[in-house]
Amino acid sequence: MPAYYVGVDVGTGSARAALVQRDGTLVATSIHDTPTWRDEEDHRVFEQSTTATWAAICSAVKGVIMESKVDPSDVKGLGFDATCSLAVTDMGGNPICITGGENLGLEGERNIILWADHRAEKEAELINSTGSGVLDYVGGVMSLEMEIPKILWLKNHMKPEHFSRCQFFDLPDYLTYRATGSVARSCCSLTCKCSYVPGVGWDAGFFEQIGLGELVSSGYVQIGASSGVLLTAGEPVGKGLTKKAAQELGLVQGTPVGSGIIDAYAGWIGTVGAKYKEEGGNLSPPAKIKESSHRLAVVAGTSTCHLVQNPRGIFVNGVWGPYRDAVIPGYWMNEGGQSSTGQLIHFVTTTHPAYSGLLKIAEGGNASAHEVLNKKLDELVKLESVSSRTELTKDLHMYPDLRGNRSPIADPRMRGSVVGFALDGTINDLARKYNVTLEAIALQTKHIVDEMNGKGHEIRSIFVSGGQSKNVALMQLFANTCNMPVVIPQPSSTAVVTGAAILGRFAAEASERSGEQNGKGLWDIMVEMTAPGTVISASVSPREKKLLDAKYSIFLEAIEIQKRWRKKMEDAVSEEN
Repeated sequence: MPAYYVGVDVGTGSARAALVQRDGTLVATSIHDTPTWRDEEDHRVFEQSTTATWAAICSAVKGVIMESKVDPSDVKGLGFDATCSLAVTDMGGNPICITGGENLGLEGERNIILWADHRAEKEAELINSTGSGVLDYVGGVMSLEMEIPKILWLKNHMKPEHFSRCQFFDLPDYLTYRATGSVARSCCSLTCKCSYVPGVGWDAGFFEQIGLGELVSSGYVQIGASSGVLLTAGEPVGKGLTKKAAQELGLVQGTPVGSGIIDAYAGWIGTVGAKYKEEGGNLSPPAKIKESSHRLAVVAGTSTCHLVQNPRGIFVNGVWGPYRDAVIPGYWMNEGGQSSTGQLIHFVTTTHPAYSGLLKIAEGGNASAHEVLNKKLDELVKLESVSSRTELTKDLHMYPDLRGNRSPIADPRMRGSVVGFALDGTINDLARKYNVTLEAIALQTKHIVDEMNGKGHEIRSIFVSGGQSKNVALMQLFANTCNMPVVIPQPSSTAVVTGAAILGRFAAEASERSGEQNGKGLWDIMVEMTAPGTVISASVSPREKKLLDAKYSIFLEAIEIQKRWRKKMEDAVSEEN
């Protein structure tokens, strides 16, 4: 009998479904946009809706079934991944408004605080001032993008009677709740984003210290796992799809649903098991799970996450984790990240005076803006008789943290800077700034990799998924700056949603596995269902290597300069007071 699996990936602005065969072959995909609301007076605010998100998911799943003409009964499993955003409902699952103002805490459509929302800055500062042992598992500093600072913000701004009736979900867990009716939570979400300490559980003293004692007194029912229903990636949730959810999705009631996972971790699942062509052209043998410790998954879209698994817990300053059992039981995950990468490239290009001219050239040549800029850079290299793009922009330097630093500095106050500005608004200048933006992203990736390896990891290769993986120039910079091969499973743009489909297969086959076989089973499924990847090797001349090393030294120096300047300004204000 044929067997298909549906993966659902909820990203920052869309919901995508994929129908995947048992061997990983992609049969059909469908994508639908999800709305995001911004506050015109507060740039920190990003809000979404579970109602709109679920509607987009249903349309996408029905879309792949319709396109493929597969019988819904042949769909044997369903898996979800989503951004680490905070979804808020009442105990009956009705959406609760999280928008500040008079409607806060009442029923309302806008009930998701998106991962990118930075309203909880003061709450994060309070949490980080406690010195709690909980912080050891998030690199020493909790990000304001995590769920506990956001929940604390709601507590501080919501009427007590409204706050007490709320339940809080990391978005992947909300989706499995909406699909199955089960409040079971994923180890991935609770451990990675909700301060659930690996192997210990909730730290009551921590919650009481920061002002969330009611979560403790209620038995943590508002944030889940109060009854011990905590599942690792892909374990079956409840009794599968409810009758209502099945009708909405166009699937069969009872279809197994795998425990959800954060989107970046789905990218890890959908990439690091890939084979690739070795020297001589032969395909590499199937990877053993121990090799995962040497493979860094880079999930690169609007932002970028860097994930690596290890059989032992490794603490890295400014890098989240180690998280035990976040994906495979018995293994620990570390997660680094850049808050703005694809978003940064978009911002630099679209705000430049030459952007409108760039679009005209792209439209006239039936090419993308990135293709035009890459062609322009190659022309400038020849015109100025330099050896490389790195030499072309050797006197232009960018520090990329326009939205604060996630890793490895873990400082939301960091901001971007550019040194080497010229009084130039031409497309040539835009091309140079585009190149130096790619350099900055690659140099920061090296910074994260160096910190991880310096604390005990042994990363030897990078496996990339997401929209940025299509940018060959950026991928080559990753290889050159980090001095290691970059592997891109094909098609890279669907690696995350394929990772979600792998969870669906894992759930469907759960009855065939037990105990320690769970982890090995998931890895084996990953290897079987992940498409082979193309390899980009480090290719850099001695001259360019010296230039990149110098750029990296300047990159690190820019961090210290910014910190020093910030302190000077803070001292000036404090002296005045």
